[in-house]
Amino acid sequence: MNESEEIVEAANIAISNLLPTKSRSLYDIAYNRFKKWCAEKNVQVYSENVLLAYFSENAKNYKSSTLWAQYSMVKSCLIIYDNIDISKFPKLIAFLKRTGDGYQAKKSKILTKSEIDRFLSSADDKEFLMIKVGLILGIAGACRTDELVNLTVDDIEDVGSSLIVKIPNTKTKIPRIFVVTDVGNMLELFRKYLSLRPPHVKHKRLFLYHKAGKCSSQPVGKNTMGKIPSVVASYLKLPDVACYTGHCLRRSSATLLADAGVDITTIKRHAGWKSTTVAEGDVENSIENKTKIANQVLVGTTISAITKTVNVSESNIPSNINFENCTNVTFNLNVNK
Repeated sequence: MNESEEIVEAANIAISNLLPTKSRSLYDIAYNRFKKWCAEKNVQVYSENVLLAYFSENAKNYKSSTLWAQYSMVKSCLIIYDNIDISKFPKLIAFLKRTGDGYQAKKSKILTKSEIDRFLSSADDKEFLMIKVGLILGIAGACRTDELVNLTVDDIEDVGSSLIVKIPNTKTKIPRIFVVTDVGNMLELFRKYLSLRPPHVKHKRLFLYHKAGKCSSQPVGKNTMGKIPSVVASYLKLPDVACYTGHCLRRSSATLLADAGVDITTIKRHAGWKSTTVAEGDVENSIENKTKIANQVLVGTTISAITKTVNVSESNIPSNINFENCTNVTFNLNVNK
C-alpha cells in the first residue's frame, strides 16, 4: 500500500526526534564513522560478523567505556535508519563485555563530612563565598555541574528555617526538589551571598562571579563550577587535587547518605538516578562505611556504640528506680537531644 507524502513526512519528523537532542551530533558522528568503515570494506550487509570486526578493530585504540558508548550510539542509529537491532547479536555483546575485564573506570574522589565542615568554617568568605554556596547546594542536592550552573534565584525558596530548592527537569517538566536545613551556618552563607547580588543584573542565574567580597553581574560558567571540588581540595591541602572533579559533589552526597544508612532507593530518588547500578557506582566505599560493616560483622550491631563509665550514687537515682546488689550492669538508654 502506497503511503501519502504527508504520512512519510510525519514519520521522518518523528524518527528525527528519536535521538537525544543535546548529543545528536555525537550519534551522527559515530554512525557515519561506521558507515565509512563499511564502505571501505565493501560491506553491504550489517551482520554480526561485520559488527564484531568493526568493534574488534576499534578495541585496539579505545578503552572499554568508550567502546560501549560507541556501541550504544551505533545501535540506536542502525535501529532508526536501517531497522537493524544489533542488541540481538550475542557474540558482539559477549565481546564487548570481555573488553572490560580488569578495567576500572576512573572516578572522582569524594569529600568527607569533616572536610566539608572544615572548609565551610575556616575558608575566608571574602574569597570563597561563592565556592561555599556551590558546595552546600551541590552536596545537599547531589547536583550535577550543569544543574548548579542553570540554577536561578526563582528555583530557591527561603522559608526561614530552610531552603527549598527545585532542580528543573526539561524532559518530565517535574522538578527534583531537595531541602537545605539550618545546619551550622549554611543558610547564613547562602543569604550573605544572595545579598551581594547587584541590583542591575538582568538575568536570574543564581551563581555570579565573586571576588574580594563582591559579586559581578557575570554568571558562573560550567568550567568554573566544575572546579569547586578541586578548589576545596586545594585549600584543605588534600592529595591528588586534580581527582576532585565536578562529579565529586554528586558522589560525595551519595556516599554521605550511604554512610548514614540510607537505602539505595532513597538515594536514587534524592539524586534523580534511574539506574541502581549507576547509583551504586557513585557511592564511595569509604572508611566510615567499612567501619560500619566491620561492626556488623564483628560486633553484630548496626550502630556505633558509645561507652561511658559513671559513678552512680543514691542521691542522683530517681525515686522510682531501685538498685540492689548490682555490679557491672549494662543499661540501654534512648537519649533525646
